[in-house]
Amino acid sequence: MEGQGLQQLAGADMASQSSEGIIKLSREELEALKAAFEEGNLAGVASRLQEMLESLESIQLDVGITGETGSGKSSFINALRGLGDEDAGAACTGVVETTREPTPYQHPQYPNLTIWDLPGIGTPDFHPDAYLEQVGFSRYDIFFIIASQRFTTNHAALACHIQAMDKSFYFVHSKVDVDLDSSLRRRPSSYSEVGVLQEIRQNCLEGLQAQGIRSPQVFLLSAFDFSKYDFHLLGETLERELSHHKQHAFLMALPNISLHILEKKKAAMLKQMWLVSTVACGVHAAPIPGLLISCDVDVLARTLQG
Repeated sequence: MEGQGLQQLAGADMASQSSEGIIKLSREELEALKAAFEEGNLAGVASRLQEMLESLESIQLDVGITGETGSGKSSFINALRGLGDEDAGAACTGVVETTREPTPYQHPQYPNLTIWDLPGIGTPDFHPDAYLEQVGFSRYDIFFIIASQRFTTNHAALACHIQAMDKSFYFVHSKVDVDLDSSLRRRPSSYSEVGVLQEIRQNCLEGLQAQGIRSPQVFLLSAFDFSKYDFHLLGETLERELSHHKQHAFLMALPNISLHILEKKKAAMLKQMWLVSTVACGVHAAPIPGLLISCDVDVLARTLQG
């Protein structure tokens, strides 16, 4: 197992620096690992790989969710965490603003992901610069700016400030299921879901561009059914744009709403398996009574639990 695992780790994925893999090494690091392996120094190799595993497991991803009162911020947060609005530990929802200070919500299964419910931005005295200072701008890796109707000057002003500070943000048009239902009631004979969605998306993009947002990214979602509309596009966008380890944290925490997401998680776990097995059998390995193997059982147990 040890030799096969290391050979897998030192294979084409690492050599090509693939963006799909969970391990990225420089050519010098790769050569050093291969030399140590050829010399039979598994403990040295495993120790280096343990550092990578610990880095992967400890990475934190902080996501800020903001928008105007009643836009569906809290329902969006709950859906990302795989919870219903009435579940224990869910973010409070309502038609009035319930968030006065940034409120953190850890993912129930993946505590490395923290989603922050930020105060609403719809007040008359809203100032983007003061708002970002109030919520602790530097804390967040990415922002979601939520709107359930049109994106306003407040949304655009906040996005411009975030953009100027070189942080990533994404516009989410929530409650798109309500828009579709309303359109169906008004125009039942000419209704086209694809047409309505395209109309909403184009309207959002044009409105934001008119307010000075460069290349806005707008995703149409319903917190009540992430398997529909643009959630898969949002996931793929974040996978491309997040830093390497944060991609892994986000992927693992995604709700299991589609075969596509499950296949991506499976592929990531299969690649991580060789890293885990090499570390478990090469660092702090202890004999297991009744079996002719030695390994770090705690490392394996954590992986199995995940």
